[in-house]
Amino acid sequence: MLGKALRYLLPLAIFLAIAFFLWRGLALNPREVPSPLIGKKAPAFDVPLLNDASRTLSAADLRGKVYLLNVWGSWCVSCREEHPVLVELAKKGTIPLYGLNWKDRQAEALAWLARYGDPYIASGVDRDGKVAIDFGVYGAPETYLIDREGIIRFKQTGPLTWQIIEQKIMPLVAKL
Repeated sequence: MLGKALRYLLPLAIFLAIAFFLWRGLALNPREVPSPLIGKKAPAFDVPLLNDASRTLSAADLRGKVYLLNVWGSWCVSCREEHPVLVELAKKGTIPLYGLNWKDRQAEALAWLARYGDPYIASGVDRDGKVAIDFGVYGAPETYLIDREGIIRFKQTGPLTWQIIEQKIMPLVAKL
């Protein structure tokens, strides 16, 4: 008798467990992708500059600065949405902004910056995507706040907005 009851109760228990996790998942924000790198040292990188391949941009060059690293591409629709915010942020000069041009063609990336404005102090090129893999990039745009010791303090997956900058990034910058 007990074996017969278990035969029916076990599938019901499995169904209820799956239903609970699906219900719980509905409350999560798909834009908030937790990064295992928060609070850890940013990956080392050394990439050629977009506008001058004979020079490089590296994590070592940025040591001692609090800065934003923005992963972008001229092919990225969401990057176009975010770009006016980055241009305005650069004009304000409140925090240094560096770019990581991801899986792009140099001519197209340079033309894109010439057309829409170049907010970056410098933009490195990650043509093969290896640096982005090290950073755990899901897709462009993604932005990282990195402190003076090279520790990642914040990650934004998707376009930056003024709300995110004012409510999340700038309070962290003030503490750093």
